[in-house]
Amino acid sequence: MRIAMRAGLAAAALSLPVAAQAEDTAPPAANSAPAGDQASGDQAPAPADGKGYHQQTSREIIVTGVLPTQRGDMLSSVAVVQGADLAQSLRPSIGETLARTPGVSATSFGPTASRPVLRGMQGERVRLLTDGLGSIDVSNTSADHAAAINPLLAQRIEVLRGPQSLLYGSSAIGGVVNVIDRRIPVSVPDEAIHVDAQGGYASAAKERSAAGAVDAPLGGGWVAHADGSYTKTDDIRIGGHALTPALRAQAIASSLLPADPDSEVDFAANAAVKGRLPNTASKTWTAGAGLAYIGDSGNIGVSYGHYDSLYGVPLRFATQPGQEQEAPRLSLVQNRFDLRAEVQTSGLLDKVALRMGYANYRHFELEEDGAIGTAFSNKGLEGRLELTQARHGAWRGVTGAQFFTRDFNVVGDEAFLPKNRTAQIGLFTLQQLDYGAFKVEAGARYEHSALSALPGPDQPQFFRGSRDFDVVSGSLGASYAIAPDWRLGLTLSRTARAPAAEELFANGAHAGTAAYELGNPEFRTEKSKGVEAILRGSGRDYSFEASAYHNWFSNFIYEDLTGDSEDGLPVYAFSQADARYYGFEVQGTLTLARFGESKVVADGLADYVHATIKGVGPAPRIPPLRVLGGLGLETPTFDVRGEVEHVTTQNRVAEFETTTKGYTMVNLEANIRPWGQDRPLSFALSANNLFDVNARRHASFLKDYAPISGRDLRLTARVSF
Repeated sequence: MRIAMRAGLAAAALSLPVAAQAEDTAPPAANSAPAGDQASGDQAPAPADGKGYHQQTSREIIVTGVLPTQRGDMLSSVAVVQGADLAQSLRPSIGETLARTPGVSATSFGPTASRPVLRGMQGERVRLLTDGLGSIDVSNTSADHAAAINPLLAQRIEVLRGPQSLLYGSSAIGGVVNVIDRRIPVSVPDEAIHVDAQGGYASAAKERSAAGAVDAPLGGGWVAHADGSYTKTDDIRIGGHALTPALRAQAIASSLLPADPDSEVDFAANAAVKGRLPNTASKTWTAGAGLAYIGDSGNIGVSYGHYDSLYGVPLRFATQPGQEQEAPRLSLVQNRFDLRAEVQTSGLLDKVALRMGYANYRHFELEEDGAIGTAFSNKGLEGRLELTQARHGAWRGVTGAQFFTRDFNVVGDEAFLPKNRTAQIGLFTLQQLDYGAFKVEAGARYEHSALSALPGPDQPQFFRGSRDFDVVSGSLGASYAIAPDWRLGLTLSRTARAPAAEELFANGAHAGTAAYELGNPEFRTEKSKGVEAILRGSGRDYSFEASAYHNWFSNFIYEDLTGDSEDGLPVYAFSQADARYYGFEVQGTLTLARFGESKVVADGLADYVHATIKGVGPAPRIPPLRVLGGLGLETPTFDVRGEVEHVTTQNRVAEFETTTKGYTMVNLEANIRPWGQDRPLSFALSANNLFDVNARRHASFLKDYAPISGRDLRLTARVSF
């Protein structure tokens, strides 16, 4: 009965106007690049009006999947964020930037360290990419580690699930997030110099940001690129108390106990914290440069990027005697080098592409006095070779190889991982048959992983040794045009992934998460069988998309509270068991009225995940049912819309996990193009969480200590010429 009620509520949401990444039925923009250009990894062109989500077409090309594919033909749910909608969504972290995307939540570990959660999955099951290669950081190691990806420099962000995600690694069971920029140029500008710039201010954290990129043709097919960005925030504003009512009561009760002379914790002060979330201020800057040669039969380019960030992690406030309370700040630096080369060929192959990236990453977890408490270092190298087959009638495909190495180390009093090394090599193929009304797609991947733990002599608690894993994954899907502009698809998959070093080797206190983390070096390969169905349809004044999925896991790896404590910290242990995930995503648009070149548009979106671990109960940190509704007016010079988002209470929780109260938010936004669609200047204004609701995301480890942002007024100006 409860599921039926939820499904009914989700369907009802489609009759409401919402912010959904749905498709319009307008033809592609006149300046659309040919498919061959899309295959090179360039961003798919934004619609001519630059309005982003609401103007996406079913013919839009998705580039993340290597084989350029029209969005309407994808066999699973796909989200694309670009144009004005990207400007409206921009936040300091990739997780918060995508948090309003269908099927996506966020870890919400403060405004800077927030990774996307896809269909209830996070960490190792979600791959973060920069132009098709991994982010090469340690954000997958722990929720408090920020991803070294700056959304300010993104031209376009794609969220991909289904068969094509196998091209990027067996760990991408949840999906792939690809942030596409132009640091390595992919086209020669028509102008003597091309400039993209934007600046913004947001009130909740007094966020000040600016970013710019310059592309200059040097002649003879050579193009130079330079970019930079800067973001600074204060502690983020919240709509009420930092602690939940239950923890506030616990802290107040502790404040009435006899004072411990060895403790500096003020329990009454902790219970009273409200209005601002302490220790969440940040400062981030980036700089990059690229050089490319672009010819008629191929291109080659290199780039360098520097990422530098200092940010705080929300406190896990002590509410009882004996609990540890720290206010860690993280100083993060990454230096990265990238290479991209493509050659157009003839005969059996249409194109050969090589992509490589190397990054030297480190971050320091700082004590309150600025001293380095724990130091993390990571050196990673990733490469891909892709052989795209020439089309033969209905048949086309791509086959390739990928390798990845990571040398990771943690040094300090709270090193929860030993020095370790990961080496991985994968072989993959994706094949498609296109008979017009009937389309078939099959993908396969073999992957070998070798993980070694190399603890120092002063780290006897860690496992020493190595583990090797060989896994095979595959998928098969098909779609059929059941009517003009309506397509029904079904995908079957069998995936497997090797445990990550963090899941195998963790054994220690971690200040950033205020937890004692415990892995298991005896873990076996995690496996999953899945099925997904999708239905898409569109007409002149409407569009609709619905997907439903079901995954059965064996040896599913999960991390949860044990109820024990170690060194004054709660113990989070990794375990394995069978598990089951299922859910749905629904979205749609409806044009209610047209007035010349203007129109009134309603949109709807709903998503839901249900996850159970066999013999244990509900899986931890699973987002509850969400519905959104909004109404907008779109004109040639401006767009305005209002939005209501409702997230239901999550009371289906794991042992030792608390329920999360539901909430309803109201958001308003406007996009202004003062001199028309073809002019280079635009403004994005928004009022988010207008009524200052004190809301918490269930997917966050810190949900009981750190609400998401309160009322936030944002202004972004963009210029391109």
